[in-house]
Amino acid sequence: MTDTSATAPTAQLLDQRLRDILHPSALEVIDESCQHSGHAGANGSGFGTHFRVRITSHLFTGKSIVMRHRLVYDALHDFMAGGLHALAIEAQAPTV
Repeated sequence: MTDTSATAPTAQLLDQRLRDILHPSALEVIDESCQHSGHAGANGSGFGTHFRVRITSHLFTGKSIVMRHRLVYDALHDFMAGGLHALAIEAQAPTV
């Protein structure tokens, strides 16, 4: 795994990490930082602090929502040191 602690999180970096680890069939990573200007964790740039992740992965099959979220957090944990403050996660297993 690459050390990202010195790199500010971007939607592209989070997207690539999630693809590498969770092999999603569908993935959307949205930087919503500009909507949180002035809030806790905002860095003043409008980028890199608050993200929404919509992900569908076969690895979520049979897992609870909490376990699905844990898999996403575990995949992105090292971005926290780089400024990632908040994740809104919509995680689902593929429908049959």
